Amino acid sequence: MLISEIFYSIQGEGGLTGVPSVFIRTSGCNLRCGWCDTPYASWEPEGVEMSLDDILKKVQEHRVPHCVVTGGEPMIAKEVKGLCERLKKLGRHITIETAGTVAPENIACDLASLSPKLSNSVPSKEGADSWHERHEKTRLQPGVLREWVSQYEYQFKFVVTSVNDLEEIKTLLRDIEHPVPSEKVMLMAEGVDCQTIRGRDQTLIDICKQEGYRYCNRLQIELFGDARGT
Repeated sequence: MLISEIFYSIQGEGGLTGVPSVFIRTSGCNLRCGWCDTPYASWEPEGVEMSLDDILKKVQEHRVPHCVVTGGEPMIAKEVKGLCERLKKLGRHITIETAGTVAPENIACDLASLSPKLSNSVPSKEGADSWHERHEKTRLQPGVLREWVSQYEYQFKFVVTSVNDLEEIKTLLRDIEHPVPSEKVMLMAEGVDCQTIRGRDQTLIDICKQEGYRYCNRLQIELFGDARGT
């Protein structure tokens, strides 16, 4: 597998915020978000080819139960199913952070952290060449999301830039055609610095109060800044 990084930190986002976890970041993505905060795993994938044995050896250096398989888009990584199967045999709790464009196909997963990409993620035609159309065609897959939410414990994390994103979120949740409790919907401000995030907080708080959604902080930005390995 092409691995961008493996590191030990605390979860900074979602329902397990604050939980010490080993992060396994695969390199490679089938999308190209204009605001991507891990371009080294998507726009210009970089990393080291590692065997499953080598990955698991690194994971076992940290005796904690929680593992996060992330990316890029981990669901397109070769051997990801085998990796998750072996993590489960080790007794690890597995969170998979995915955009929800690839079907789960019975992958071992305790928490599907689903982050469908809204229209605010589409890269410009000028700066992205063919990726503008490819991203637009791929970013939302309601049928695939329905498979995830009907088979796994899950949470939705939407990256929000303005109140204009709300209708798109509500439309997608309807298109999934599966009941999604409002408390499983988390809104996260787009931004890789505290000033930008704080500038969007009130918008998110107002939407959460109106719709019953949850506000999702980005604790890793507050604690470590926009740094790799955190």
